[in-house]
Amino acid sequence: MSSSPYHPAILRRHYEQAAADKAAGEKFYKLLADYKDRDALVLGYKAAAEAIRARDASMFNKLTYVQDAARTFEQAVSLDPRNPEIRFLRFSVESNLPAFLGLSKHVDEDKELLLNAALSHPGSGLDAEAFRTVRGFLVGRGHVSEEDAQKLSKVKE
Repeated sequence: MSSSPYHPAILRRHYEQAAADKAAGEKFYKLLADYKDRDALVLGYKAAAEAIRARDASMFNKLTYVQDAARTFEQAVSLDPRNPEIRFLRFSVESNLPAFLGLSKHVDEDKELLLNAALSHPGSGLDAEAFRTVRGFLVGRGHVSEEDAQKLSKVKE
């Protein structure tokens, strides 16, 4: 594994921990806050870190962080529009936002791309670890029909 703090496997660990723990969320945000390069996947994780920061912020700052995340997701997706891992990150954030914010515009589009990518695995553009995460999220959170869940259960890692 690369020693870069921006290696996908390292970013995934941070993301999983940050999703469950406020202190890990702050650490994840700090890791990516000053990231200025244009690697689409790293930007996707930066957007996720901004969204997690919004979750843990005061009411006064929540919307600002969510809007930052939305802008960063737009940048990441524009750099690599077909990358299923970036789309997963955006989907996992947007599918959890309150509808009244009007910031969940890509949920259906991202879900369709993710489902198609997962069903075409291993030709999906996802490595085995990312595939397991996407499949687990789609099925475990009830984002796909029972029929699609059955199809996904048959896809080999």
